[in-house]
Amino acid sequence: MFAVPAEAQDPRLEDLIPDSAVSDPEGWAAQAADMPDDAPLDPSSPMDEDTDIAVEWPDDLDLPELVELPSDGSIEFAAPELPQQPVRREADLAEVGDALVLAFPEDPDRFPERDDFLRRFSQLSTIGELSSASDNIAQIGARARADEELLGDLLRAFGYYDAQVIRTIGSSSEAGMSERAQVRFDIIPGSRYRFGAIDLGELARAPDAVALRESFGIQTGDFLSSYLIVDEQADLDVALGETGYAFAAIGDPELLIDHDRAEGDLTMPVTPGGKYVFGEVTSNRPRFLSGQHLATLARFRAGETYQRSLEMDLRRAVTATGLVSAVTIAKREVTPPMDGEPGIVALDVSLEPAKLRTVAGAIGYGSQEGFRIEASWEHRNLFPPEGALRVRGVAGTQEQLLGVTFRRNNLGGRDKVLTIDAYASTVDGFAVDARTVALRGSYERLSTLLFQKPLSWSVGAEVLATDERNNVARSLQRPRQTFFIGSLFGRAMIDASDSLLDPTSGYRIAGFLAPEVSRQGGMESYYLRAQGDASAYIPAGGRVVLAGRVRAATVQGAPLDAIAPSRRLYAGGGSSVRGYGYQAVGPVDTLGEPTGGRSLVEGSIEARFDTGLFDDSLQVVGFVDAAAVSISSTPDFQEIKYGAGVGVRYKTGFGPIRVDIGVPLNPGPSDSSFAVYVSLGQAF
Repeated sequence: MFAVPAEAQDPRLEDLIPDSAVSDPEGWAAQAADMPDDAPLDPSSPMDEDTDIAVEWPDDLDLPELVELPSDGSIEFAAPELPQQPVRREADLAEVGDALVLAFPEDPDRFPERDDFLRRFSQLSTIGELSSASDNIAQIGARARADEELLGDLLRAFGYYDAQVIRTIGSSSEAGMSERAQVRFDIIPGSRYRFGAIDLGELARAPDAVALRESFGIQTGDFLSSYLIVDEQADLDVALGETGYAFAAIGDPELLIDHDRAEGDLTMPVTPGGKYVFGEVTSNRPRFLSGQHLATLARFRAGETYQRSLEMDLRRAVTATGLVSAVTIAKREVTPPMDGEPGIVALDVSLEPAKLRTVAGAIGYGSQEGFRIEASWEHRNLFPPEGALRVRGVAGTQEQLLGVTFRRNNLGGRDKVLTIDAYASTVDGFAVDARTVALRGSYERLSTLLFQKPLSWSVGAEVLATDERNNVARSLQRPRQTFFIGSLFGRAMIDASDSLLDPTSGYRIAGFLAPEVSRQGGMESYYLRAQGDASAYIPAGGRVVLAGRVRAATVQGAPLDAIAPSRRLYAGGGSSVRGYGYQAVGPVDTLGEPTGGRSLVEGSIEARFDTGLFDDSLQVVGFVDAAAVSISSTPDFQEIKYGAGVGVRYKTGFGPIRVDIGVPLNPGPSDSSFAVYVSLGQAF
């Protein structure tokens, strides 16, 4: 042991603090603040810069010359590198992008939610957005912390409240590739919590409490999942809205976790509010669209159990009229539920009219049809409610037309339409040259994109005067014939397909009948035009749909020359045999004149392949078409025309856009080598 003299010891912190600072710290601090920057320090202070310190430099110091040392081959200088990721054989590895790996338990029973968990994490991960070209340790390190928190949140959302996440940042390399930074998260889920007590507020007071409780598919003892709570809350909300509870309300769910019990108690306040039936429909603009007319758009009647989906459907139907720019529907209690009887709820519709006049035009060109310019003017509510007047005109190489159309939508029921059309036209097509004046009226029940119906129909009548002839070689002209024709017609279709414009399963069957009387040259002829169509759509597995159609038509009761050329049967075109022009398939005489026929048989087969490209919007189609047209009223199949080709479909929100290229397989001398067709919707 030895002692150090007091004067040789380093000063302690207490020795450096003046007594004045201890007795009056605030005063000492103020005094120090007022002291000028150049004031001399206390000579006794160890910080006094004026203290004389003199060190003599040894002028005679002789330093040895530096000698280069020989290299030592045993010493290696390694570049700094990240630690390699440890390989854990027992883990189930899943890569998320180039810079991230998730390690799940190898036993799938320990974490059965793996696939759903991975999908949700991949959508939210910030590391997964990095590419191998942009990853670096700084970016990955910052994002790894965020992803670690995300993993913890997701694990708790799936009910794993005791889970652990082990993060490792290292490097990974593959054969033939450079080393790259990578994050690995090892997930140790632990035990999964279960639902404990479930409190659904006032739901037990509802008349349909048992059925409503069954719609909420969570029971005590089920595995806990926040996603399941959201899904079942939505199911309960739908059940309430579809069974008459017009004013039902569901509050935000709350989950109380008890770690001792490994359970979560769920509280979700539900207020059913009683059952109701539909009452009247009112309008804030009765002269524009009355409440009575709006009620014809509804798919419910007064006294029927309230359904929220039918209320929303009414809103869409009012919007679909095209007459309003905005529409809102408010529920109004007329009579409250009482003594076990449901209440009555009225729907008050508020409308904002849209611009009602439309001027439209179109211009186009086809290699077989030539130029075509079309223009129209329309007032969509000139005769309220929903009485439209439209004036249209067409100027083209093969067609000229001027017409006036009156149309009354939703007359007598939703999607029931009265149409009266008067027009004068000149058509100089491949088969027929006709100058026609006509008046046509129809009343129909339409199937629409908003409301596809299993049965649609149309009935009507038509009178026309037409001066016609079949076209022949330009150097030869047949004399014209004038026909006066009166017709009644009816059409019906059974639709069991799953889509109006893009069916993938199901079938359609349609029929058309039109008894007609024709007067020409002082002679009257009576005949019946009839046609039947059938189509089927079969999913062939994966991304393929097989579609087929057949058509058969006949004209019974009159010889061919007693029937106006425009009322005879022809084939060819985008909805018939692709590869041939419109009406270019049919019998011809010795001069090459298309005569048309009195019977027709058509068939088509398509294979539609979804490519998965452009967000699953692009479809490729291969097709084969065939048709036979006969002069007799029953098919004789003396000549069958075939066409084949390919096409693409680009699927949009309102249906697929179709582009087909067809090639005639047994063309005639006047047929082109190919034809292109563009339209909306599938070919059939």
